[in-house]
Amino acid sequence: MGQFVDATLSFPTVLFTFLLLVIIAYWVLVVFGVFGFDGDGDGDGSEAFLSGLGLGGVPAALVISLLVVVAWFASLVGGTLFTGTPALVAVLVAALVCAWACTRLIVLPLRRLIPKERVPSRADFVGRACVIRTSRVASDFGQAEVTAPDGSSALVQVRQTGDDVFAAGSTALIFAYDSPGEFFWVMPYAAELDPDRPI
Repeated sequence: MGQFVDATLSFPTVLFTFLLLVIIAYWVLVVFGVFGFDGDGDGDGSEAFLSGLGLGGVPAALVISLLVVVAWFASLVGGTLFTGTPALVAVLVAALVCAWACTRLIVLPLRRLIPKERVPSRADFVGRACVIRTSRVASDFGQAEVTAPDGSSALVQVRQTGDDVFAAGSTALIFAYDSPGEFFWVMPYAAELDPDRPI
């Protein structure tokens, strides 16, 4: 046991031992619910950095954990097999390369298992009912309030092609989106037919 502790506190393994302890503590706290694991590393730029290394597409916390574990193990093995400063520096470099290569091999299949997060778009409103908020809707004027699938509401520009009369508070159906004009086409719609209306 003493030899193992000495090996973990010797160069180059000691460089990764502290990081390994931090990683272990992090995952213990995740398991007990102290930290949430949402896999979002965009806030601190880690996702972009990992993508530059070919390690993107997987939660940053998982990738960093794999890098540290593999580098620690490789440096531990190399540190026990070789002695002398030049050899140990080479072990450090080899451990880093090994950590990157092994983590990349693990990340590649994991990318296919992790569902891609869908980015919301204005086209999500097409097919949804809306409530007219202006006194009229014409081919060049009109606004309506529409509720997104996540429950949030938005005030959007709407237009119509016919001569239908829309009063403020009436219900309409969004049936198309005009990208150049950045508005939605609407048509009359009975509120009771809306499958997304509150019950």
